[in-house]
Amino acid sequence: MNGSMDLNSILKVDSELNRIKDYDLLLERILLEARRVANADAGSIYVPEFVIEDGVKVEKLAFKYSQNETLEKMLPPGEKLIYAIFKAPISEKTISGYCALTKEIVNVPDVYNLPGGVPYSFGVSYDKSSGYKTTSMLTIPLLTVTDKLLGVIQVINARDRNGVVIPFNADVTALVSHFASSAAHALERAASTRSMILRMIRMAELRDPKETGAHVNRVAGYALDIYDRYAERAGIEVDVRVNYRDTIRVASMLHDVGKVAISDLILKKPARFTPEEFLEMQRHTSYGASLFDDLLSETDMISRDIALSHHENWDGTGYPEKRKREDIPLVSRIAAIADVYDALCSKRVYKEPWSEKEVLEEIRKMSGTKFDPFLTDIFFEALPSIKQTMNLYPEV
Repeated sequence: MNGSMDLNSILKVDSELNRIKDYDLLLERILLEARRVANADAGSIYVPEFVIEDGVKVEKLAFKYSQNETLEKMLPPGEKLIYAIFKAPISEKTISGYCALTKEIVNVPDVYNLPGGVPYSFGVSYDKSSGYKTTSMLTIPLLTVTDKLLGVIQVINARDRNGVVIPFNADVTALVSHFASSAAHALERAASTRSMILRMIRMAELRDPKETGAHVNRVAGYALDIYDRYAERAGIEVDVRVNYRDTIRVASMLHDVGKVAISDLILKKPARFTPEEFLEMQRHTSYGASLFDDLLSETDMISRDIALSHHENWDGTGYPEKRKREDIPLVSRIAAIADVYDALCSKRVYKEPWSEKEVLEEIRKMSGTKFDPFLTDIFFEALPSIKQTMNLYPEV
């Protein structure tokens, strides 16, 4: 990142943000572009989420994504920055919490020398554990036109043309503030899209308790982690990756949507299926694909492929069409690994979660039979990112 953006560049980015459909990918992109606007070395983004504490519904600030150019340069190619996932109170005690509470911009030239009388403090634990030195910090709320809080952007360590860390000046603060207003509009739209998708998932959940919002978010996140690593290995151009990431993230959430058409007597049966029942259960793939018959976009096409083919096996023994090897769409081969991994890791009415060792042994054992062996290797390479994604979407 060299130099901050001008207003025309920000307007161009605004248009790009509005093309991103997936909520999580939009959060990542908003953080990246906010850093570019401010020429900031690092940053984080938070969103408000409700949690249950002692039987009471409490709104907290959930840490979602972090970026750090200095630390990322130290990673091997294809590796992602791993960071802790946490939720913090919306209160005056932290800089991000204060920003969320007051809905005001907080510009701190040096977090280790805070102005006297401010109610917040700076937590040094991340700097100590990572060896990174945070100095200047600009924290800005993401607000709708009705002043509803959608999130908080925190950009860290502004740099001059020579890469020297400096405070965030008034011009940069104004530009980031303008960008945040546009980003909030895009985020509100993406949140609405995510909400509609999760409503479809909740319909499936009413029929099949395994199909929770957390499950589909994890499967979609794992699929994206695997795809990112695959794209790096395959040398896919960045522009192609960016567009495809959005599509695969949204489409993977709908992998089992066809289960809404399966009878409760089968979906909720606690015992083993009869051959006839198993055959009907297999039809959820065709039912799901039929929802996307009227293809209007690439997202519809990829959603159909995943819904139809995520139970096909590499060796041709899967269903519904017994495709094999590269005849199975890439996205379906990816979603298959993601879905099975999450199912094995999760508690079900008929089983306890498997241990990590058991899960990984089973995934490796199915390489070359159920799973594409190349993608299985990619899965293991992406495992640190996959584990982080798991922490992002715990079962409530």
